Amino acid sequence: MRTIRIIEHISLDGVIQAPGGPDEDIDSGFAHGGWAFPHFDAAVGEAVDAVHGDGFDLLLGRRTYDIFAGHWPHQTGPMADQLNGARKYVATHRPDNLGWGPAEDLGADIVAGVRAIKAGEGPDLVVWSSSTITPVLIEHGLADEVVLLVFPVMLGRGKRIFSDTAAATELRLLSSKAGAAGVIINIYKPAGPARTGSFADVAE
Repeated sequence: MRTIRIIEHISLDGVIQAPGGPDEDIDSGFAHGGWAFPHFDAAVGEAVDAVHGDGFDLLLGRRTYDIFAGHWPHQTGPMADQLNGARKYVATHRPDNLGWGPAEDLGADIVAGVRAIKAGEGPDLVVWSSSTITPVLIEHGLADEVVLLVFPVMLGRGKRIFSDTAAATELRLLSSKAGAAGVIINIYKPAGPARTGSFADVAE
């Protein structure tokens, strides 16, 4: 059984769109690409290294795959070597166009595809910055950890980590750490459906 870890750069108001650069994702006229860069520090780098561990495969949405494929093959260094060498499992309707390999598509049924991969042997699976795969994995009990790098910015609009149709879910906090630049590194474990209650029931 393989472990699935999700890592997201996220603003205080829940936006995950284009943290890495101005042209990363300009859908709907998003004009704040690269918002994470000014706050990146050693603590964030250490958190990313910890998520990757000693070896990993990648579980990616199609947009993230295309962004990474346009960038990492042209880079050098340990991070580039890890990402370029990792096997990529991709949620895509265009399985014939996965030139950044080794890569394979998850098939028409993404949940079934992820279940099959998770049940097999191999290194941990890392999910990078996906507003489509993340809620699906959590809803179906497939995510083992969610690492949120919470940046001290408010963006107002943009793609969010969870859509309005995502299932109501609880996450249990495993650890929390603040970086010098103000990024809060929170690690969660999915904890099942959200519970409800009322403060009116609390005895005075």
